[in-house]
Amino acid sequence: MKKISNYFLAASVFVMASVPAFADEAVCKLITGLKPIINTLRTLAFIGAAFVLMDWAWGFIKKGEVKKDDLQDKGVGMLVGFFLLFSVGLILQFVGSKGGAEFFNCPVDFLGFK
Repeated sequence: MKKISNYFLAASVFVMASVPAFADEAVCKLITGLKPIINTLRTLAFIGAAFVLMDWAWGFIKKGEVKKDDLQDKGVGMLVGFFLLFSVGLILQFVGSKGGAEFFNCPVDFLGFK
């Protein structure tokens, strides 16, 4: 999982750093072509974030008690995982939105926005 996240981080940094180097038209075509994939990944990121919190809460409900050590051991990792998944969902939401179109200098109606 760590290796995949490193690849994803490197790819996203490369894309964000090289966006000005691409022609505006190429970025717009890329986002338009990947729109179904972006929507699917965004949905999975939000669902994954919900399942991370649900698993964390259910573990404490099932035990019936919460200790400080449990919160330090398991809670911090779960919250970090939740915020990472949630932030990926927000970034993907921005890329496929009208604000993302304006950020990448694409025509606002290229994703169907008018």
